[in-house]
Amino acid sequence: MAQKSKTSVTVKELMMKSPATLDQNETLDLAEDIMHLGRIRHMPVVDEGRLVGIVSQRDLFRSALVTALGFGRKTSRTLIKSIRVKEIITKKLITIAPDVNIEEAARQMVEKQIGCLPVVDDDRLIGIITETDILRYVAEN
Repeated sequence: MAQKSKTSVTVKELMMKSPATLDQNETLDLAEDIMHLGRIRHMPVVDEGRLVGIVSQRDLFRSALVTALGFGRKTSRTLIKSIRVKEIITKKLITIAPDVNIEEAARQMVEKQIGCLPVVDDDRLIGIITETDILRYVAEN
């Protein structure tokens, strides 16, 4: 089987299709649980099916300030349950189309210092591509 040149590999071929998403009104404890259990570092956030933001592990760490203030785990968990995802998400989104080559996706991630790009087609979230997806491709090819 002939191997594709790197420039012909598109985001669509490497992205995670139909990624797990959060509703913007979910609470941080749910986001934390899903991300921890699924070993996920970035989750798109939707409102009635429309992409409105992204939540990352970094966002969760910042919001975990309550833990740093010396509260116990139980109190911290109670406080985290009171915070909605929409209060901490990154709303200024940088997205990418599925037919863009992976070199362009990698360049955008490096330039913007971000770890993932939501993949959209006709304003609809269809996937997510992460720096890990690109590194895995490079390592295997």
